[in-house]
Amino acid sequence: MAQKQIMVLTGAGISTSAGIPDFRGPDGVWTKHPDQMQVYDIDAFLTDKAAREYSWRWQKESPVWNAQPGAAHYALVDLEKAGMLSLIATQNFDALHEKAGNSPDKIVNLHGTIGTSHCMKCHAKYDTADIMARLDEEPDPHCHRRLPYKGNMPCNGLFKTDIVYFGEMLPEGAMERSIRAAQHADEMWVIGSTLEVFPAASIVPAAAQAGVPITIMNMGRTQYDSLADRLIHDDIALALPELVEQTIAQE
Repeated sequence: MAQKQIMVLTGAGISTSAGIPDFRGPDGVWTKHPDQMQVYDIDAFLTDKAAREYSWRWQKESPVWNAQPGAAHYALVDLEKAGMLSLIATQNFDALHEKAGNSPDKIVNLHGTIGTSHCMKCHAKYDTADIMARLDEEPDPHCHRRLPYKGNMPCNGLFKTDIVYFGEMLPEGAMERSIRAAQHADEMWVIGSTLEVFPAASIVPAAAQAGVPITIMNMGRTQYDSLADRLIHDDIALALPELVEQTIAQE
């Protein structure tokens, strides 16, 4: 018999246990410091050198960049190793699912990721770690890749992390792939999401409409609790490893 396939949607709640404050909660970074939303404003980033330098420095010093995965992240690696994870669609851009060891092809970063960056001119891909390592020498990092079709001149395009900034579109195909996985899964788990941010939150009613049983694990209530077959309000760092263990044992 084929193993049960579980599609997982993760939000800020899975990463708060790993030391990353959420952004929109009562104690959230943007709730307390709304001016810091500017860090991820694409217009400011493109037009203002000081805003770019602040954005890079803030990102390098933020818990998002320095955090390590927690027990809940590693539990989802166990679920994948057991052959039961169809997809993780995450609203987080902290790259902690990748750091924990989930396969990149099992992860859809709905809001992008801080783990990689790109040149906005020649579109070359870079590891953000390499850019961060040189930030003291180059606080407004640009691409130095030489372009053969331009007489080997340096590209000099702006670097930007692959996080989706305010004013940018979600990664192409991310929502479609996530909704498809949710509709075809045996179960859908929502882990640590308030389900207030769209379009990501719309994955839940899409799964419910397809008759997929839904588990919502979140400390607070969500607008889609009525669609859930199971609600878990316990500490995610303890509750998710326990749920994964039980689920694997039942197979």
